[in-house]
Amino acid sequence: MTQLLLLLVLVFSAVALMVVLGERFARPLPPERVRQLQRWLLPLVGLMLLLSLASQYW
Repeated sequence: MTQLLLLLVLVFSAVALMVVLGERFARPLPPERVRQLQRWLLPLVGLMLLLSLASQYW
């Protein structure tokens, strides 16, 4: 039980550190890059869902 609590504290502190550092040092993406990423996002999510469904039945 102690190990589980220690693990949870470590995970939450790592996430908090990532959030703080991300807010401080992250730069906004240019609009062209956002459009390029959006073009690939939906097909990749659909492919992931199909592969997950196929692996569930195989």
